Amino acid sequence: MFDSRHVRVFDEVVRTGSFAAAARNLGYTQPAISQQMKALERSVGTLLFVRVGRGLRLTDAGEVLARHAAGILGAISAAQEQMTAITRLKAGRIRICAFPSASATLIPSAVASIKKQHPGVRIELLEAEPPESVESLLRGDCDVALAFTYDTTSEQPTSDDLCIVPLFDDPLMILLPAAHPLARRRSIELAQLAEEQWIAGCVRCRSRFVESCAAAGFEPDIGFSTDDNIAVQSLVAAGVGISVMPRMVYSSIRHPKVVSRPVIPADSRTVAAYTLSGHQNIPVTRLMLEALRHVAEEMRENGQAAKLPALGTNS
Repeated sequence: MFDSRHVRVFDEVVRTGSFAAAARNLGYTQPAISQQMKALERSVGTLLFVRVGRGLRLTDAGEVLARHAAGILGAISAAQEQMTAITRLKAGRIRICAFPSASATLIPSAVASIKKQHPGVRIELLEAEPPESVESLLRGDCDVALAFTYDTTSEQPTSDDLCIVPLFDDPLMILLPAAHPLARRRSIELAQLAEEQWIAGCVRCRSRFVESCAAAGFEPDIGFSTDDNIAVQSLVAAGVGISVMPRMVYSSIRHPKVVSRPVIPADSRTVAAYTLSGHQNIPVTRLMLEALRHVAEEMRENGQAAKLPALGTNS
């Protein structure tokens, strides 16, 4: 292995034909050039120059290095330019893995704000429900994962490799047909709906829903299960059942014949962004996290999400 600085000096010596000329062009002393060439020869293990009268002649090894020097220096220069572009956010790539309702609400605004200021940054989107999204991050399949938890103490992903950035609380809402007898109420107690037929969502949401119903003293009659937001609302609108849905999911698309009401006792899921520890300092990752924080703040201000409780974070 050899020092690229020595290769640059070697290339100048070959181009100018002498240590003295290379020293003048590079702003070095002639002894400094001589010392660097001796260091380069030690690193490659052979002579690169021999004296011929008052001039220099390349050895066979020197001829080989001379043929490759321009390519080596060109590759280093190109790498430096590309890394500078990434550091200055003129280039780079960020891969996000998000659950569907985040893809429909958080992601578009965050991506749009980034692309407006940094059009050279490439953003790729994968979709997965938690905990698969966080597992994808830990495998290295993405750079930022968006996930939700219903219990910040027991469900929170735990790994020393994770940096967690809480964004907001997403309250759960009851979805009813507009003509339902309870549709005019400002909020609805879950126990009042014990005799209803239900439409359940994704596996994690369904599990939380069943636990909440048990706490309210009944076992829900689940007639349909789908994690398709449009399908859930269409079934509710048709009067074949009611549902519990996070506000963020409902806010992305709203059926005109469906109303939403807060559930009592109040419940919510916590939405957070995850990246690997230390990666939040990578410019493009930091940019994405800042954009997600900004969109989350706007959603809280617009009433689309609730403020987070005072919880400790490792962001």
